[in-house]
Amino acid sequence: MLLRVFLIGFSYLLGSLSSAIIVCRLGGYPDPRSLGSRNPGATNVLRIAGRASAALTLAGDLLKGLLPLAFGHWLDVADSTLAAMGVAAFLGHLYPVFFGFQGGKGVATFIGVLCGLAWQAGLAFMGLWLAVAGLFRYSSLAALVAAGLSPVAVALVHPSPSYLVAVTAMAAVILWRHRSNIRNLLAGTERKIGALHE
Repeated sequence: MLLRVFLIGFSYLLGSLSSAIIVCRLGGYPDPRSLGSRNPGATNVLRIAGRASAALTLAGDLLKGLLPLAFGHWLDVADSTLAAMGVAAFLGHLYPVFFGFQGGKGVATFIGVLCGLAWQAGLAFMGLWLAVAGLFRYSSLAALVAAGLSPVAVALVHPSPSYLVAVTAMAAVILWRHRSNIRNLLAGTERKIGALHE
């Protein structure tokens, strides 16, 4: 029980390390929460700090979802604990204790969690995201489509009830966090990948 609590707490704290904010601070760029879409994620960092900073942000957000679960697998903990760790890391990204609980939308960290739970589902997410983003040039649309289909991918490759509940819940949160993007997509005002904010 104590190990489970420790692992969940550790996952949340690791998830709370906002890669976007840290990368921008180290690079001398503005806080991503104050510019562009005001979302501390890789897409906004791409707009305000360039490709290298965005790549670092993406890698950091992916790893903070993946590494706790890799550690959990190494300890051979139960599926329910792994699922709870994944949710904790995801929530840490959304509500980071180190940055005033103002986090991102969780897509990259969700991918890391998916890879840690069922790597095939993580690869399916990335492949689908790339396909939709490449075709339509909307990061938000790609995230919405890939997240919406993630529970199906998990059910096919690793039908663990704990995994399915966790992934479905996280996917639902991603859809909710993108509600403004959904409105913009419907209105035709959503910015495409690479478009600069004024």
